[in-house]
Amino acid sequence: MTTIVATSEEDPALAAVRFTSELAWADAGPEVAEPQVARLCIEAQECMVLGRWLDLTSLMLTSAELIFSRVPEKDLECIFTIICNLVTKTTSVDESLEIVKLITSKITQQPNDKPALRLKILFNLYNLLENPYSRFVVYTKALDLAVEGKVTESVIPSFKKIDSFLKEWNIGILDQRALFLSISNILKENKSLAKDSFCFLTKYLATFAGEDTYTMSEAKEEAVRAIVEFVKAPDMFQCDLLDMPAVGQLEKDGKYALVHQLLKIFLTQRLDAYLDFHAANSTLLKSYGLVHEDCITKMRLMSLADLGSNDSGVIPYPLIKDTLRINDDEVEFWIVKAITAKLLDCKMDQMNQTAIVSRCTERVFGPTQWKALRSKLGAWRINIASVINTIQANKTTEESAQAMQGMTIR
Repeated sequence: MTTIVATSEEDPALAAVRFTSELAWADAGPEVAEPQVARLCIEAQECMVLGRWLDLTSLMLTSAELIFSRVPEKDLECIFTIICNLVTKTTSVDESLEIVKLITSKITQQPNDKPALRLKILFNLYNLLENPYSRFVVYTKALDLAVEGKVTESVIPSFKKIDSFLKEWNIGILDQRALFLSISNILKENKSLAKDSFCFLTKYLATFAGEDTYTMSEAKEEAVRAIVEFVKAPDMFQCDLLDMPAVGQLEKDGKYALVHQLLKIFLTQRLDAYLDFHAANSTLLKSYGLVHEDCITKMRLMSLADLGSNDSGVIPYPLIKDTLRINDDEVEFWIVKAITAKLLDCKMDQMNQTAIVSRCTERVFGPTQWKALRSKLGAWRINIASVINTIQANKTTEESAQAMQGMTIR
């Protein structure tokens, strides 16, 4: 096996040029190969002497890609490590970015051929870079390669660091928008990561706030997808989609108005409204892959949580039965189901046939909910102040009594 070994007699870049060009011209015979190899080496030396690092990168990549399938992975990694290292030679940010674009373009040309190795090379390049935007370019190319090469499991762990990456890269809204959508699309292929996919999809939709109508229209399909994913999800009961302009534009859209209406029912109304909607639009629901029985289950849970949001915190069993359209003997089953889903914290008073709610999950958290929370915090503050005053008054009384007792004894 042939391996590149850097020595003090020859620059690693020149050694790589010689190695790749010899392999590229090996089939042509020595009479043709030797002059070509010599020409390429001379050209590489001129680039190094004149500091033409972009030209040198282009020269090295021309030969390197030709032998991608001819040498062991260890040698390929070594060659591309040398090529990637050229980004550290230039002091020009623009030239460095052009070198990055050249390398990433070449690496991603054949994503199905050794995709894991190609991905590793891209991450090695990423770690060599100091310019934040160049790092972003490499990262997005890595995502594209991972998808096409079917090695997304290698990039998914990095999604947990996206917030810190964004601070480092300092990229604009358009780049953020493309990044969020790309990540969401990668995650949606894994059912266990559906919540994470939905989270990045909502981040994507949020980037359209303040955009004009024409630009906003680009998000219609993804807004519909977000609504459908929320309705389908058996363990998501709260979201802020209704507050997003990208979703709000669907309300008066001729094609998607009913989808927006469905979201509004799930977030602001109860089971009876959904049943009426289904009776008139069952075909629409099926076209989006929504299962009626699953929707009923979710709406029962969300309707029960809505009942728990009343000021008294007490829900009579008959009200639960009527709202959820269930039998008497099913009421406690659905209460337990809501508790398991963490929609409610409550106790069941079987004697009085009531559920006593101490906490419930709000489906939306807008101005009304903030106002209610402010009111509750104000009440708690008054109660705590009252308790403190009572304790201090009792303490004062007790100290006075002890003082009087001491005087009596003397």
